Amino acid sequence: MSLLLNPQNYCSPQKDLLSRRIMEKTIHFFEDKGLKSIKEDDQASRWYTDFLKFLKREQIFSTLLTPKGYGAPDSRFDLCRVCEFNEISAFYSLSYQYAYQVSILGLGPIWMGDNEKAKHLTAQKLREGGIFAFGLSEKEHGADLYGNEMSLTAAGDGTYLANGSKYYIGNANEAALISTFGKYKDTQDYVFFVVDSQHRHYKLIKKIPTSGVRPAYVGEYELIDYPITQDDILSSGPLAWDSALSTINIGKFQLGFASIGICTHAYYEALNHASNRELYRKKITDFPHIQKIFTESYARLIAMKLYALRSLDYFRSSSDNDRRYLLFNPIQKMKVTTQGMKIIEMLLDAIAAKGFEQDTYFETAIRDIGMIPRLEGTTHVNIALVIKFINNYFFNPVEYPSIPKRDDAADDSYLFRQKAGKLASVRFPHYRLAYEDVNVPNVLVFFEQIELFRSFLEKAGPTQEQVKNIDYMLALGEMFTLIVYAQLILENSKIYSTSTPLLDEIFSFLVRDFAQFALTQISNYDNSLQQENYLKAMLKKPILNPATVKVLWENEVKPLVGTYQ
Repeated sequence: MSLLLNPQNYCSPQKDLLSRRIMEKTIHFFEDKGLKSIKEDDQASRWYTDFLKFLKREQIFSTLLTPKGYGAPDSRFDLCRVCEFNEISAFYSLSYQYAYQVSILGLGPIWMGDNEKAKHLTAQKLREGGIFAFGLSEKEHGADLYGNEMSLTAAGDGTYLANGSKYYIGNANEAALISTFGKYKDTQDYVFFVVDSQHRHYKLIKKIPTSGVRPAYVGEYELIDYPITQDDILSSGPLAWDSALSTINIGKFQLGFASIGICTHAYYEALNHASNRELYRKKITDFPHIQKIFTESYARLIAMKLYALRSLDYFRSSSDNDRRYLLFNPIQKMKVTTQGMKIIEMLLDAIAAKGFEQDTYFETAIRDIGMIPRLEGTTHVNIALVIKFINNYFFNPVEYPSIPKRDDAADDSYLFRQKAGKLASVRFPHYRLAYEDVNVPNVLVFFEQIELFRSFLEKAGPTQEQVKNIDYMLALGEMFTLIVYAQLILENSKIYSTSTPLLDEIFSFLVRDFAQFALTQISNYDNSLQQENYLKAMLKKPILNPATVKVLWENEVKPLVGTYQ
């Protein structure tokens, strides 16, 4: 059974009936609405009132985004179903996923804060069908928390006046509550507080036009002497700072599932089109290079989902004693989403002009897919974070209990009390454990590249001067990222019984990608002779087996033709 979402035979992995019904009703809503109507809304940049009415009627945000104890008995913040809804909504349009994504971000500082009154008010707003927003970034500073200029000025009676503006804020037009990050004017301590987008001291300046997510509302707002009481303050000082970072850990994690949803829909559409077109009296999909495009993009898409689901297992199993998710999450945000861009580019080569036609889903995928890794925390920022884990990953292994598949119905309450900082204390089991008893040709080639990379670090690691060169370290970080990406894919391939031809094809492109990064390191930067020798040794080619590709095409890719329209 394919890992790919198919609305026409969808079986939700959720264990309870309510969760499954939420996913099924969401699919029915979009299938009934139809691609034509979705595209019309997109082209008109029409706000999705019908979608929000549906969410309210079915109590979807309330059920999925209210932690246990604050809402109905079936409400819980269960990351497994939170991520599933992300994938489904993005499958139809990133615009719909965006309303959900930024609501998750907006709710983070509320559930992480110490203001119980605000939490109960939020649960009520969710029941009323409210959406939420995350007021962090500013026009002049982006997401730079240090440069934040939003301020709270004491009014002398225990209340405050908020002044400042925020930029590129989703749901800024209708958010029931906006978690807003700022500083106390007098002490410069950090603070999170909530504001109402309909308040008279809240000024909605404009909708920011974007090439993608057109029906969504990406806005700029300003607070002008907005009155703030203690009931509105979510957290102050270190808790406010930690809430900002921990919220991003939760919210940005969802973007990998959004990319998977987009690529899955685009894949079906591209495969259907290519299979029904003829060139030189042959089906387009009979050409070997077209089959190669579809088999490799299929392998890349399955790899994305294997990684995302496995990183989800680690995130749900996290604790103060196991914070491996702090490495896996930024890779989810950066690698899974950039792989989505790669897949859309490959598929576009197969369908060419068809992908630009306005009545296709593919046309929106082209516009939306590149926004994900760039607008919600850029790729290089995530690589810079990943680099901090290299030493412990390779050279300080510890034993951990095995992490199982986490699709159980549970309230993931640790998400709202994450331990921030001290990344140097995060440890990992030996990476070689994932490769034990695996005898797939290209997995073995990739493992050789890993061992060479480890030797490079141990015997010819970056000099102090190279470490100071951010470009050099970011390029090195791409290689490390691919190693971690491969580990989780391999772990999950065992859980989901991935076929040997598919696993071999996945590691075939991983070998090529790794070699490409090694070549970049050689050709773009100054390396010592010893470093260059190690890097050259990493320039391995995968074991090419046309029969494997043919089996994958016949058994897993070709049967997908016509299965979803």
